[in-house]
Amino acid sequence: MAAIQLEGLTKHFGDVVALDNVDLTVQEGEIFGFLGPNGAGKSTTIDVLLDFVRPTAGRAMVLGFDAQREPLAIRERTGVLPDAYQVYDRLTGRQHVQFALDSLHVDDDPEALLARVNIENAADRPAGDYSQGMRQRLVLAMALAGTPDLLVLDEPTTGLDPNGAREMRRIIREERDRGATVFFSSHILEQVEAICDRVAILNRGRIAAVDTIEGLRDATEAGEALTITVDTVPKGGVERVETVEGVQSVAVDGDVVTVHTNGGSKTTILHALEDCGAEIRDFTTEEASLEELFARYTEDREAALPGGDPS
Repeated sequence: MAAIQLEGLTKHFGDVVALDNVDLTVQEGEIFGFLGPNGAGKSTTIDVLLDFVRPTAGRAMVLGFDAQREPLAIRERTGVLPDAYQVYDRLTGRQHVQFALDSLHVDDDPEALLARVNIENAADRPAGDYSQGMRQRLVLAMALAGTPDLLVLDEPTTGLDPNGAREMRRIIREERDRGATVFFSSHILEQVEAICDRVAILNRGRIAAVDTIEGLRDATEAGEALTITVDTVPKGGVERVETVEGVQSVAVDGDVVTVHTNGGSKTTILHALEDCGAEIRDFTTEEASLEELFARYTEDREAALPGGDPS
């Protein structure tokens, strides 16, 4: 069963089209990255899933329930870390988590949840004394209350240092491994690339792509960058490399030759330089990053797609 199923989801705010006939399926048990530039419609989509906003047309199904007809059933099984979260300055971390447990009528150990996010030592301190990163961890602990079937995480690494971001990824993987689905919205593309099974790119209210990151690379023919260090760049070497099948571009900076390829044989490229008299001292390959793929799917389509997201 799909954890999230969007069918023709459309939302208008007056004359602004925030979502335009969005179809999307998130499978149970996957970590799903939801990406898009500011104003793409990500926040509106999450608000529809949680019944904070009603769609103009279409339907959203979450964990088999209709988001607009059965929102309480969804919320009982969903943990949420919102982007614009608030904590109560006078309440302790323990009291925050206990409140979440009481709301769900479950008897989990609040200190165990705080330990999972590594702030158990601050359990009895008022949240007003917490740093931004500690507040982020606290809200995550509240989202984990009741062992949810679905986690909706909106910018979950905001305010976290690199160690905190690594811990966040560990917790997300643990939740996936126990069978939960994680719907993960973020603008920090390195975090998404490090953890997500699949991603969707939303642009101007429409789905631009849904695939694994490797699938996105293949679809855009983004390929690889081959960086070659030589003793000297031989005369005619660049021109020879440019003739190799699959080579998109060749750039030279001193004794470093960078070749962008969408499937060209690395061995053939190296041999082409050697045949021209170059001595290969070192070479490395690097696949197109998610940031590069994101740019291709948003910048190339931005002018053609109407609408925006006011939220």
